[in-house]
Amino acid sequence: MAAAFPLPPSARSEISDIAFAENVTRLRFHLHAKGTMRSYLNLTVIILLVSVLSVAKQKTVAEKPADDSAGKTAVSAPAINLPSEQTVDGFMQQTVGYDPQISWKITSIRPAPVPGLAEVLVTVASPKGQQISRFYVTGDGEHAVVGDIIPFGAAPFASARKLLDKGITGPARGPKDAPVTIVEFGDLQCPACKSAQPAIEGLVKAEPKARFVFQNYPLEMHNWAAKGAAYADCVGRASDDIFWQFIAKTYEQQSDITAENADQKLAAIAEATGAKGADIAACAAMPATKARVDASMALGKSVDVSGTPTLFINGRKIGNVGQIPAEVLKQLVEFAGKPGK
Repeated sequence: MAAAFPLPPSARSEISDIAFAENVTRLRFHLHAKGTMRSYLNLTVIILLVSVLSVAKQKTVAEKPADDSAGKTAVSAPAINLPSEQTVDGFMQQTVGYDPQISWKITSIRPAPVPGLAEVLVTVASPKGQQISRFYVTGDGEHAVVGDIIPFGAAPFASARKLLDKGITGPARGPKDAPVTIVEFGDLQCPACKSAQPAIEGLVKAEPKARFVFQNYPLEMHNWAAKGAAYADCVGRASDDIFWQFIAKTYEQQSDITAENADQKLAAIAEATGAKGADIAACAAMPATKARVDASMALGKSVDVSGTPTLFINGRKIGNVGQIPAEVLKQLVEFAGKPGK
């Protein structure tokens, strides 16, 4: 399996899944770069859509024995067939291996949220950037499905809203009893989060009756994001007002912060925005702080966050925030605030 290598992200969206653009009728590959990267990864999507995936099936659920005394026949539980890493690696080799500049690392192979599908996450990298790509393998192990699984029903966002209402713990702005709660999962090292901040701030100012909550979601591919999340958590516990200044200043200085100087830079930003830098640094190093950040990430994963920034408007998931017109974001908030919505 080829190893992924760290590269500076240069895309509008920090992580984009294979072929989904917030519209299930449009399947396309969201890229971290323009030009050459866009061409060969678009080709990858085409190949993914038409390729036949040869999967080594691994049965994890065995057939239940018959209960003779009760006169019942044997019942088979549905098996979950997961492709092996070797099979996924072979699939990637056949689809993108033609370009020596592309490498990949299998992030996870697990059962999908719906029965009968396996979810595969692969970090794809090139000199232009890197991203996590997601696709699903059908139960027969013969096809890969490109796109996202989204909630369905008369109240499709109710489940996510319930989880968020119960689990959000981050710094907040706006009335606690607001009819609309906007939750952002963000990463202070994420360039796309920085780019989206004007749109997010504009939305918050345009909708003062809504409640806005920030949840830490540091991405593993970023080498100081976890530390940034720890500092942000501690600043937020010290003061909600200072917190918003802290993240704004951190985004401003994002390009100057490295894994080596992160403690110094983040402590200085905390001090400059009104917190005690030394106290925040000490707090950031505590195990309890890491536990809170981990809990925030677990909350994000429970509502299918896979990249940053991701917004939720009363449970409705919104990706690629910076690419959505301000009037559309405003309409979504106002629609969510209507009785019965």
